[in-house]
Amino acid sequence: MSLLKTIKHLVPALLLPFVCSCTRSGSYIVSDGAMIGTTFHVCAEAENMTPAQLYAEMMRIESEARASMSIFDENSLLNRLNRNETDSLDLHILRNLTIARNIAERIDNRYDITVKPLTEAFGFAASKAVARPDTDSLLAFVGYDKWRIENGRVVKTDPRVQFDLNSVAKGYTVDMAARMLEEHGSKNYLVEIGGEVRCRGVNRSGEMWTIGIDAPYDGNMSPGADMCGAVMLGDKSLATSGNYRRFHIDGEGRKIVHTIDPRTGHGIESRLLSATVVAATCAEADALATMFMAVGADDALALAERMRDTVGVFFILDRDGEYEFFNTIDNPQ
Repeated sequence: MSLLKTIKHLVPALLLPFVCSCTRSGSYIVSDGAMIGTTFHVCAEAENMTPAQLYAEMMRIESEARASMSIFDENSLLNRLNRNETDSLDLHILRNLTIARNIAERIDNRYDITVKPLTEAFGFAASKAVARPDTDSLLAFVGYDKWRIENGRVVKTDPRVQFDLNSVAKGYTVDMAARMLEEHGSKNYLVEIGGEVRCRGVNRSGEMWTIGIDAPYDGNMSPGADMCGAVMLGDKSLATSGNYRRFHIDGEGRKIVHTIDPRTGHGIESRLLSATVVAATCAEADALATMFMAVGADDALALAERMRDTVGVFFILDRDGEYEFFNTIDNPQ
């Protein structure tokens, strides 16, 4: 791992745009809109689709993802699992649970999707925050030893165990869109949903896709408006996690962040401002980026050093209040 540079000022002018232009050129088509509580942008070489057909496919994927994995839709399968109204898994949740467990096992269970009681208590799961949640009691229902999968069904050791897939489901939805494009014959595309990205091939200029990284300061609520880094991707996915958009201030003036450390039950506020991960799938990149944020700056860098097959970009606030930029991406292709 190498420290590339210390950034004293964030300079968006250094960056290339991470999306193709919004006019059709050749066989590339573009679709933009809103889905799963955020925005999406797709640019793809797709001779067998029109922009209207592409948009319709994205809306179909949104409907499928919401019905399965959303914690904000009361009637989703995930919420019915959390309420113990069913134990049956569909393919999407089964894949998410499998991805999450595989990542957790690689990093000593420092990433956990059973944090729903904690995210709910702190007000990040479609609920109001509890003033002073009893995190010790809630931790009794958190952990990978509290559930298993048997014959397509989830078995809980305690009915109060609940799943929160927000750290992996958005990336997984990006992967769903990528699969859809490939089924329609597209070999060159970019899919972006809420800042999570998957690319294949080249853009309409015949060049690798260039993905911008948002500047991780509190108040930067507009993706792409102010960026502080860029990554060139080949056939890869990218996800960024940070606590500069999803947080609130409690009654005592404390900043409560949404990334929960499953070991302590609390949101961790550290010098690590954002973590960007490049991986084969967007679901994996999404989960790993969340994990790095949950463990804090020092542990994140140590884990990245240990996980040589994982590459990432880390923005850290140094002791003098300036930005440090750590990069483990040697060959992003």
